[in-house]
Formats: sequence, structure tokens, C-alpha cells
Amino acid sequence: MGNNTLQSAVFAGGCFWCTEAVFQRLEGVIAVESGYTGGTIRNPAYREITTGRTGHAEAIKIQFDADIISFNELLEIFFATHDPTSLNRQGADTGTQYRSAIFYIDETQKKYSEDMIAYLTKNKAFDNHIVTEITKLGVFYKAEEYHQDYYNQNSDQRYCQFVITPKLSTLQYSFKQKLKKEVGE
Repeated sequence: MGNNTLQSAVFAGGCFWCTEAVFQRLEGVIAVESGYTGGTIRNPAYREITTGRTGHAEAIKIQFDADIISFNELLEIFFATHDPTSLNRQGADTGTQYRSAIFYIDETQKKYSEDMIAYLTKNKAFDNHIVTEITKLGVFYKAEEYHQDYYNQNSDQRYCQFVITPKLSTLQYSFKQKLKKEVGE
């Protein structure tokens, strides 16, 4: 892995436990960190985020090796594993903290994100209009430690079983060739 192939991406697609669990399983993803971005207060805590008044989204920061998996491939998986047509909600999780968003790091990511939404819209990939916001990344705040690696440590909990496990089944079915070998076999 060359130094110039290590890149970052930041996505919000509902509960960060869900998105973290999806992206952790991909070949070429080095690390996934749950956190908060897109809001107005500094150093937010989960109890503040859940009010929906800080403007932050529950998001994940992905470190990936672009020689193994591209930003466009990450975008494709992002759109396939959450509902980008649902404004400020994913399933039963409602509020602006659960919005669908891509927090781009540079102009290339912005263009790829815009192009992906245009492609999905043109090809009628979804029945409803895509509401995913594309916003320049500001400060990304790491979430409290108990939110990190949540699904892998709590997969027997009801929320994990009913909300996250089906997303992982979609990932397994649609993107098996992109999974880390120990996960995809």
C-alpha cells in the first residue's frame, strides 16, 4: 500500500452503527470510525446529537486503500445499503442526525458524488427523489468509545438483529466480491 493511495471518505446514512458495520467488511477499508459532523457546536456528545438541534449527522469516517477499493465503489455501496430518498430518517430512526449525506474532502469527491446521484437519478434506481446532501467536510468529531465497533460487539442486540443484520445480508448478496476474505467466504 503506497502512501498516496490511502484516502478518507465520510458518509452519513442513518445510524452510524449500521454504516460502520457495512464498511468495516470491505476489502481495502483500513479503518472505520463513528462520529459526528455537519453541525454547529464544538465537541458534541451523543446526548446532544440525539436532540436533533446541533445540526450534526451521525457519520462514519472511512480510511481506505484506493488501489484496492475506489471512492466510486464506496459510493455505490453507500447508496445500496441505506435509503437515500428518505429525508432525515432511516427506518424508525428520525431526525436530522440520521440524514443521508456525503461529506466530501476534495473537489474530486464532490464531482464523483454529484455524478453518482445524476447516474442513479437518470437510471431511476429509486422510486423517489434522492435527497442525499453533498457538503464539504468540516470538523469530524469521533463519537464516544462505546459507539466504536458497535455491531461487532453487540450483534445479538435486537436493534442490531432487526436493522443492521439485513443491511449486511444485502452487502453479502450484492457485493460479495468486495468483502474481506474472512467475511465473504
